[in-house]
Amino acid sequence: MNPYILTPDLNGEGLHIGIVRARFNEEVGQAELAACLEELGKLGVDERDVMVVSVPGALEMGVALARMAESYEFDALIALGAVIRGETYHFEVVSNESATAITRISLETGIPVANGILTVDTDEQAAARAEGKGRDCAQVAVEMANLVAALEPEEDDEDDEDEDFDDEEDDER
Repeated sequence: MNPYILTPDLNGEGLHIGIVRARFNEEVGQAELAACLEELGKLGVDERDVMVVSVPGALEMGVALARMAESYEFDALIALGAVIRGETYHFEVVSNESATAITRISLETGIPVANGILTVDTDEQAAARAEGKGRDCAQVAVEMANLVAALEPEEDDEDDEDEDFDDEEDDER
């Protein structure tokens, strides 16, 4: 057996990327964003093809991501931020609901969304992971944008001609 294998494509040239960053836990979000933008540049994404918007927190990301995805102006989106455990159940709610929104938006629109919302126990853990997560999200966004494009069905001109021919036959009847 000789299967056709799509290999990861990290060439970001020509891609349009949208980034939504939560302002809550500002320092972590800024570190993620800086690393993400640097990595996107290394992957060939032109800075003029990147839009960055900020929202108050992780729960507000869904609205911004949905609007961006529904515009179909972006090949991929990236969500950046941090949810740091506190003393209440709020951590679980924010973590779960933001992840659910990201997944739903991606599945409903077909636009890949890289989830860079860190969910950690301490400020120190968030700081230690921020840059790496920002870089990872840039790579995920580029790879998934290219994969989705590669999986797009090719338009078959021959089928279009057949459909036109069938319409003509219907008109003659």
